[in-house]
Amino acid sequence: MKKRNILLAAALLAATSASAEIKYVFLMIGDGMGVNQVFATERYLGSLQGGHGREALTMTSFPNVGLSHTYSLSNGITDSAAGGSALSSLHKTANGVIAMDSTGTVAYETIAEMAHKQGKAVGVITSVSIDHATPAVFYAHVPSRNMYYEIGEQLAKSDFDFFAGAWFLNPTGKKNDRRDLLEVVKENGYTVVQGLAKGPEGLLGYDKVILTQTDAREKATSGSLPYAIDRDDSDLTLPQLTDAAVRFLENKGKDNGFFLMVEGGAIDWACHGNDGATAIQEVKDFDNSIKIAYDFFHRHPTETLIVVTADHETGGLALGNSDYTTQFRELASQQCSQAALSSIILKEINEKKKKFSVSDMKRILRENLGFYDTFKLSASQEKALEEAYRKTMAGKAGKVKNEYYDDELIASTAIGIVNRNSKVGWTTGAHSSAAVPVFSIGIGSELLRGVMQNNEISQRIAKIADYR
Repeated sequence: MKKRNILLAAALLAATSASAEIKYVFLMIGDGMGVNQVFATERYLGSLQGGHGREALTMTSFPNVGLSHTYSLSNGITDSAAGGSALSSLHKTANGVIAMDSTGTVAYETIAEMAHKQGKAVGVITSVSIDHATPAVFYAHVPSRNMYYEIGEQLAKSDFDFFAGAWFLNPTGKKNDRRDLLEVVKENGYTVVQGLAKGPEGLLGYDKVILTQTDAREKATSGSLPYAIDRDDSDLTLPQLTDAAVRFLENKGKDNGFFLMVEGGAIDWACHGNDGATAIQEVKDFDNSIKIAYDFFHRHPTETLIVVTADHETGGLALGNSDYTTQFRELASQQCSQAALSSIILKEINEKKKKFSVSDMKRILRENLGFYDTFKLSASQEKALEEAYRKTMAGKAGKVKNEYYDDELIASTAIGIVNRNSKVGWTTGAHSSAAVPVFSIGIGSELLRGVMQNNEISQRIAKIADYR
């Protein structure tokens, strides 16, 4: 251990000599993205070309690779608040706490706040709500991640330059008795922009920006951008937010540079639902955002650091569930998320009532999952779907609950069949204690190799960038 610490100290000293050159830092967090979420995506993309190979993602092309332990001070399995706080504040803390000590009484300064104090432009973007745990840990300090209104107030007072994602979860407080956060952020100098009708260039004239969805899409997507597998041309995407943030921050930070945190938050949501195809599309979408940072790196190779990691793994994802085979290509038959499939089924049941038939169910599954045509089912799988249909029509099905959605039984049963036939396995609908990957490139990135604690990532970023 002493030898390791001596080597690390020497490497940090070497990196510090180059830190004056660093202007741009990207910290990109795939929420719930363990090693297997990354490799499943590569194997799925490779399977589309035929065979059992892989198609490399941008993140896995980075020269420096590490692994991070994610447990918190209170639990062997972290939540996003503690996991994110370790990545933002240099310290581990207890589950549920946002950038404070485990008692919730001492605030920890975050690397985003350190960068802001140095005059750098700062951005925080996410594919879920801008007050969710992972984005919140970079600008807020509260003892509970559920203090959404207070988190929103602290966002308004952060003076950070750019925020983007879905809107606040409790904009007028839990009892709808607080001043609307829309008024609060505007009072603190933020311009709220809904959609990118004028393109990313249309944001450059503003001082501070919150970019979010249009009202219509915000109401339709329950606290996040739509899943990549579900979205249409009117939806904002994480790559669009990343591109807009980079352009805005590069312009705003042309003298001192910038710090940007990008969260692929819906990876976690899909994995909570054990929805393999949706999770893979979210990882791919997140990687497309990483590609934007990587393109920026190529324009500023001696001034940029990119770090890609996760706050924890979700779902206990396993690649293979029997007979030494993989069938990732089968996931391509799924055309919508489990949540969207639930909505489609429930909508038709509500319209047709008792007239909703087994044939109606099969038509929906054929249209959205390829069942009975390209996706073959066993007799036992057909029987399971018909049993789910009978329970549903008898009013005995109930909801299949996960962290973020209450799924319909037929939809949940069908997605489970897609997973099993694709040889994708899950051990939990919650988080796991699996290690997560750390990919990095740029100035000082060699310090992020090997096995480390999650709070060591933010410690090393702060040292490399000379934030402290």
